[in-house]
Amino acid sequence: MSTTFSFADIQTAADRLRGEVLDTPCLHSRTLSALLGCEVYLKFENLQFTASFKERGAFNKLAQLSAEERAAGVLAVSAGNHAQGVAYHAQRMGIPATIVMPRFAPAVKVDNTRRFGATVLLHGETFDDARAHGLALAAERGLTVVHPFDDAAIAAGQGTVALEMFAAQSRIDTLVVPVGGGGLIAGMATAAAALRPGCRVYGVQTERFPTTWSAVHDTPRPSGSATIADGIAVKAPGVVTLPVIKQHVADVLLASEGDIEQAILMLLEIEKTVVEGAGAVGIAALLRHRDLFAGRHVGVVLSGGNIQPLVLAGIVERGMVRSGRLARLRLDLRDVPGALADVARLLGELGANIDELQHQRAFTALSLERVQVEVVLQTRDAAHIAQIIDGLRAHGCPAEQVG
Repeated sequence: MSTTFSFADIQTAADRLRGEVLDTPCLHSRTLSALLGCEVYLKFENLQFTASFKERGAFNKLAQLSAEERAAGVLAVSAGNHAQGVAYHAQRMGIPATIVMPRFAPAVKVDNTRRFGATVLLHGETFDDARAHGLALAAERGLTVVHPFDDAAIAAGQGTVALEMFAAQSRIDTLVVPVGGGGLIAGMATAAAALRPGCRVYGVQTERFPTTWSAVHDTPRPSGSATIADGIAVKAPGVVTLPVIKQHVADVLLASEGDIEQAILMLLEIEKTVVEGAGAVGIAALLRHRDLFAGRHVGVVLSGGNIQPLVLAGIVERGMVRSGRLARLRLDLRDVPGALADVARLLGELGANIDELQHQRAFTALSLERVQVEVVLQTRDAAHIAQIIDGLRAHGCPAEQVG
């Protein structure tokens, strides 16, 4: 396995990948540009067949295997997107693939990996457990390990994303790239240094897994146990990738869980595109670091779209609460026939739609002739919620927002 790569390797990878993976759209977003104070260009890698850029590096690596290596088969350790990329292209190339995934890997990614014909083994409660098991298995069976990021062939394949972005949008002067182990940003930063030396390249990590940030800033910072951006939840940057990052990347930024949730919802509502947590960190960085990007032409990689439906539903609901489009009110009513009907009519007149209602008599400190009602309402915004509360109170119905 080579530990170094060059711009020429990225160009060769681009030739190798032509017709094998999608040259995904890189489009200017007028709405996001207006909201974020910079010109935003989105690279839709979530539109790859396996919904992730990981296909690029996987194919580039598999295409360079010897006949003996192909016949013996390959093994990859991954929590999701790399697993799917390796499984899909190994199936296309007739290469037996074994994928070791930790038990916590998202079900949608496990199912898709199996669907691409790979033998999937779930092992360990952590990624490190799965990795140790996978490496031992590869040594025992004589399988070639396809690393998710710490391999020159992988990084060169990922760098083709930058070639396509520069070809599609000549005004891009800044790249914002998700960072896990660093394969994508190392490849893209190498391409940027060769093609557009003045282009600034920024990496983005989640605050819960700031390993590359810590290495770049020489400031140790602990990692958490879970993040919505599970695709970049890596506990150490790569030996191959970190030197490239230190040489060519302007800075590594951090995004909070709330920033990432907001970015997922913005991309869903504005661009009508579904991204996973790791795929949204670029927009999350633009939200958090507006001054840094003001007035610049920023290319953002939407690196993947493999998100579980229930997670996405939860993000949408929480986003509606934060934006004032979903509100929970607690009302104090007289416990008499028709009181609830009167309140429902009044809420309708105030422009609210009842989503959920709970009628509580026993678990309340109110007197026996009163009843507490909690109601979840579909609303327009925070100002509308305030208008509803004022309207209820004006009609003798004490109300307060809760939650």
